[in-house]
Amino acid sequence: MDKLLIVWSTAEIEVAKKMVLLYSSVILPRGYWDRAHLMIWGPSAKLLAEDEALQEMVSQIEATGVELSCCVVCSDEYGVTEKLALLGIEMMHTGELLTDALKEDWKVITF
Repeated sequence: MDKLLIVWSTAEIEVAKKMVLLYSSVILPRGYWDRAHLMIWGPSAKLLAEDEALQEMVSQIEATGVELSCCVVCSDEYGVTEKLALLGIEMMHTGELLTDALKEDWKVITF
């Protein structure tokens, strides 16, 4: 099984729109990967919580079957945990998930 973990940490909106979220929106429908997970970590959590257009993109990504998670430590520090959880994003300690993915047969890319 081909599995991809995308770690999105940048607060750069153009990178979010034109790379991270654009790619995430097509990877399962086009059959690029069998399983995909978008991890929101660091400044991207704050950016997502503040931008409705990005929230809509993430909602569409979730509808394709991409799994979503966010670093709860980061979201707590930014005061956005509840808002992101309402978007259907799993709030967790993402270090364990990243470590497991690196040790297993996941491909990992970061932005």
